Amino acid sequence: MSSKKILVLGSVNADHLVRVPRLPKPGETVAGKDYEVIPGGKGANQAVACARLGGQTAFIACVGDDAFGTEMIQRFKADGIDTQAVCQVADQMTGVALICVDNQAENCIVIAPGANAKLRTSRVQAQHGLSYP
Repeated sequence: MSSKKILVLGSVNADHLVRVPRLPKPGETVAGKDYEVIPGGKGANQAVACARLGGQTAFIACVGDDAFGTEMIQRFKADGIDTQAVCQVADQMTGVALICVDNQAENCIVIAPGANAKLRTSRVQAQHGLSYP
């Protein structure tokens, strides 16, 4: 039985996650702990899940020409994702999400889309006929 071919189109973010005892109120500062930077973005999460479940996965996305973008592409490749349509956009930062998660698993998220905002129709159309490995 051959694995399914899956094409994912979506966002890529460097998620900056900090755990807090409770979410801050407007204007308030709350001390956090367990800060980490992890790969994220709705599209990236879907592509990784598909690949880890055995699908032949290709991903169309934009990342920045920064260290986060380079690392994300390397991680996608390590998960077996075809990254030929992941564009590293010059003079753009990779998207960033700032995430606070409280003790009840509620969260508060702010994003700066960065290169995600450069994923336009023309970039997607340029991938017509994308071949899988």
